[in-house]
Amino acid sequence: MSVLYWQLAAAQLVVAFLFGGSLLYSSAFAAFLFKVLPPSEAGALLRKAFVQFYLWLIVTSVVAAVLLVNIDLGSSLVLAVIALSTVPLRQQLMPAINAASDAGDRQRFSRLHLLSVFVGLCQIAAMAAVLLRAF
Repeated sequence: MSVLYWQLAAAQLVVAFLFGGSLLYSSAFAAFLFKVLPPSEAGALLRKAFVQFYLWLIVTSVVAAVLLVNIDLGSSLVLAVIALSTVPLRQQLMPAINAASDAGDRQRFSRLHLLSVFVGLCQIAAMAAVLLRAF
């Protein structure tokens, strides 16, 4: 089997890991924390976890993009956009969401949180599209 075969196989596994991890984290992790922990503890843990999740998302997207760059440029570009769009989520939007929460500004918190959910869903849809292109 050629190097290209193994490169594509690795890319597919990384994108599947990215898609599955993002879907699980976004759909179940926060809800689980708020079920098993008091709200203040769940919120504090989520603040720490999301910073790490976004870093994982950036790194994993870049790895997948690099693996696909000479196989499927379109998918590679989609993954690069996912990585690049996550940087402002991590560096700007999350701190703004936390500041709104700390200030008790529910309207601003809700609006910013909705934006983060929307971007996350768009990213997951893009990951699914990359996975489907592979078949």
